[in-house]
Amino acid sequence: MDNVGIVVDDLEAVIAFFVELGMELEGRALIEGRWAARLVGLDDQRVDVAMMRCPDGHGRIELAKYHMPKAISGVPVDAAANTLGIRRIMFAVDDIDDVIARLRTHGAELVGEVVQYKDVYRLCYIHGPEGIVVALAEELG
Repeated sequence: MDNVGIVVDDLEAVIAFFVELGMELEGRALIEGRWAARLVGLDDQRVDVAMMRCPDGHGRIELAKYHMPKAISGVPVDAAANTLGIRRIMFAVDDIDDVIARLRTHGAELVGEVVQYKDVYRLCYIHGPEGIVVALAEELG
């Protein structure tokens, strides 16, 4: 897999959230023109794209802010875990409590609770900006 795409409204806030999570901003670009519109099946488009890279270099998230045409609202920001579609992205972390505290400074809130799965993981789901749900997994032992 190369990357996962997420359409956002507040690009700067979402970049800051993922940087706090430990991702690195790989690059930004303004994408427009007929070639790009044909690729995604739109009549025309103008979109700011930011590529976020995992620190180990093995995964990326492409954040896109559409200026033209305007983004369309889809799934409610408080959609439950059993809503159809991509519901979350999971990240392995060293200290789940520290990561939660840092993400809270960006408006993140726990969806449920931090739970322990056997003696293997501590896990949680977090609502980030714009309803983006991330899961955190701290391996134990």
